[in-house]
Amino acid sequence: MRPLSTRTAGFTDSIIRRMTRISNKYGAINLSQGFPDFDPPREITDRLAEIAPSGPHQYAITWGAQNFREALAKKQSRFTGLPIAPDKNIVVTCGSTEAMMAAMMTVVNPGDKVAIFSPFYENYTADTILTGAEPVYIPLVPPTFEFDANLLEDAFRQGAKALVLCNPSNPCGKVFTHEELQTIADIVIKYDGYVITDEVYEHIVYAPHKHVYISTLPGMWERTISCSSLSKTYSITGWRLGYVIAPERIIERVKKVHDFLTVGAAAPLMEAATVGLCFPDSYYDELQAHYTHMKQLFCNGLRQFGLEFTDPQGAYYVMLDVSKYGVKDDLHFCEWLAEHVGIGAVPGSCFFREDVHHLIRFHFAKRDDTLNAALDRLSELDRKAKDYNGKS
Repeated sequence: MRPLSTRTAGFTDSIIRRMTRISNKYGAINLSQGFPDFDPPREITDRLAEIAPSGPHQYAITWGAQNFREALAKKQSRFTGLPIAPDKNIVVTCGSTEAMMAAMMTVVNPGDKVAIFSPFYENYTADTILTGAEPVYIPLVPPTFEFDANLLEDAFRQGAKALVLCNPSNPCGKVFTHEELQTIADIVIKYDGYVITDEVYEHIVYAPHKHVYISTLPGMWERTISCSSLSKTYSITGWRLGYVIAPERIIERVKKVHDFLTVGAAAPLMEAATVGLCFPDSYYDELQAHYTHMKQLFCNGLRQFGLEFTDPQGAYYVMLDVSKYGVKDDLHFCEWLAEHVGIGAVPGSCFFREDVHHLIRFHFAKRDDTLNAALDRLSELDRKAKDYNGKS
């Protein structure tokens, strides 16, 4: 038979989502795939229950229901200070995953190069390959995850058309400083490039760090395609509501791609989620306080056990250093961890282009009782790891 697409042979299935299946297999506490185990805000679910009998149940406008886009434009204009127009600057997508793919397909042509900071969320490589582009990786060097501006400029000098920027970063929790973003902006402008952002953790940032939207820097609005979602901010990861925000000339292209990728996001879910988009600033203050509490609970527990990990500046992940257990194959170690310790994690190697096998990723977007149960199991890690043969 004739061979299938070579593009789909260039990457694996999602290791993150595979680890959820492995966690389920062994009854492990799933700290791998990053979804909360607490409910969305009551106002949102009450609105969903209210509209369930009457709808809307049919297609909304392809690029998003009018009231949803108006509420989103108002919210994002408030946080960015940019004049975002609901009819000119927004496309609502089926999660940020579609938003990123639509943005990539809008910007790059087959054969183009796309710069990606490493470590990176695994979708970015797949998005690049599926669009026929070539990824070029720039390391964020542990433990501080700083980058070498010369390497970034080299990528653009060699022809990179765009940079994928995850800020705050999944998996390492880095929040890029204003100075770092200005360095990126200067290089992108110099080489007439674009930035495709993934900002799903924009409201999960820990003091004293601050999230800065690169689209707000001088000269960057016209060359930034901002992708995000409601998943993490409102604890509705299963609703698959994302969006792209960009200048009108770019959005017109995104609309065409989106129209043939998914037609549109779920109409009743947009209607219910619009309530959340209208929340006051106090909601986001409380959200930050809640995540700060979860971070402190989990990280303090890890410290108590003498475990080494990255202390995140944003998002809700930690990278645990497992080198002391003689790990050579972090995927095998994570499978062992799920089976023998009862904790689901993600092997760090799936996030790095570099040869990194000594880190695994946990997430802590969980209720206190879940985190305490996870810490109770992790308190046995050193003892149980004595039986880990370390060969794999």
